[in-house]
Amino acid sequence: MISIFDYGAGNLRSVQNTLAEVGAPYRVVDDAEELRSAEKIILPGVGHFGQMVRSLDAMRVRPVLLEKIAAGTPLLGICLGLQVMFESSEEAPDVKGLGLFPGAVQRFASFARVPHMGWNDIVPVKESPLFQDIGVRPFLYFAHSYYAPVVEATAATCYYTVPYTAVLQRDNVYGVQFHPEKSGPLGLRIVKNFVDR
Repeated sequence: MISIFDYGAGNLRSVQNTLAEVGAPYRVVDDAEELRSAEKIILPGVGHFGQMVRSLDAMRVRPVLLEKIAAGTPLLGICLGLQVMFESSEEAPDVKGLGLFPGAVQRFASFARVPHMGWNDIVPVKESPLFQDIGVRPFLYFAHSYYAPVVEATAATCYYTVPYTAVLQRDNVYGVQFHPEKSGPLGLRIVKNFVDR
């Protein structure tokens, strides 16, 4: 059973539709106790870094998420759900992210059109279960104004004025900057790969 965590501002409906499309049972949870029993977790992300982190902390979810990750529960963060895995973000410099990966999320340069919105290819740089049957350079749908740095756990990059992390993976932790739920058949395949891992 997939648990989609509802922190009050996520793109829940499209994620629910995607899971239904790939035949994956799911439930929407919105408190720490429900999260404790999750077999797999999806952390969708739409909105503001600071708002999301403050919501997670107000709901007392941060320690439970970290416990579940340490225990090996698979976690998939989508868009802002990937960004919150880092230590901080220029979007809310006074707020600490989950700190699963080093570095700060940054805003695209002032000369770039933001948000970065539309279809872009990603370049896998290491193997990941998410990449099964998606082709060599798949095109996926992005919508974001901030980007995560390239780190050791980066599994794929994308280029928009700078190279940045499009896919993260370390052990049971996965993150995607694009929106698989808006990326057609390839997005469905990536979600199915997470469900099947």
